[in-house]
Amino acid sequence: MGASPNNKVGLNALLTPDNCVLILIDHQPFQISGVQNIDPALMINNVVALAKSAKAFNVPTLLTTVIEERGGYLIKQLQDVFPEQKPINRTTINTWEDPRVVEWVKKTGRKKIVMAALWTEICLAFPVIHALGDGYEVYIVTDASGGVSVEAHTVAIQRMVQAGAVPLTSGAFMGELQRDWAREESVPKVAQIMLEHMGAVGTNFAWELQLLGSHNKTLPPGV
Repeated sequence: MGASPNNKVGLNALLTPDNCVLILIDHQPFQISGVQNIDPALMINNVVALAKSAKAFNVPTLLTTVIEERGGYLIKQLQDVFPEQKPINRTTINTWEDPRVVEWVKKTGRKKIVMAALWTEICLAFPVIHALGDGYEVYIVTDASGGVSVEAHTVAIQRMVQAGAVPLTSGAFMGELQRDWAREESVPKVAQIMLEHMGAVGTNFAWELQLLGSHNKTLPPGV
C-alpha cells in the first residue's frame, strides 16, 4: 500500500529530536493561581519534566511570558532548566501574534511545534489554532497546561483537536523522543527525569534498581 496522505499517522507523524521545537507559554505565578483542572504542583512537575526532556534531546525550546512585570516572572523551577535564556516577554495574548516567536520558529526550519501553556483555553488555544492555519503541525501537552476550570481545559482541548492539533502528555513526549533503548547516549538523562518527575513510575524504577542490585553504566551516577 502507498503512504497515507494523513500526516497524523505513520512514522513521520512521530516526534524526533530533529523534527520539532518546544514552546512553553506563560507558566507564571498569576496564571498558576487560576489553574483548577489539575493540581498546580503536578502541572509544575509535568512542565519541568517536559522542559528537561527537550533539553536532554537538544530540542530547540522557547520560553515566553506575558506582561511579566504584572503576572510575575517565569517560575523558577522552569527557568532553572534554561538559566541562560531570557523569556520573550509579550503583550499579545496570542503568542503567535508576536513576530519574535514566529521568526524564532521559522529560523529552526522545523514544522512540528510542541506547545504547553497557561491557560489552556486562551494562551494555548489561540497560538495553536493560529499556527495550524499557517501550515505547522502542532502538538499540545495537556498535562503541562492548565485551565481555569475542568470544563475550560477540556473544551479547549476538544477545540484544538477539531482544528487539527495532536494531544500528548509530558511522559509521552519523552518516550517519543527516546523511541529506542539502544540509543544509549540519552538513557541516563531519561532515567534521571523518570526518577525525579514520574511519581509512581519513577519510584518503581528506583525499587527495581534496588532489587536488581545493579549499577548499570547507562544509568545516572548514584543510581
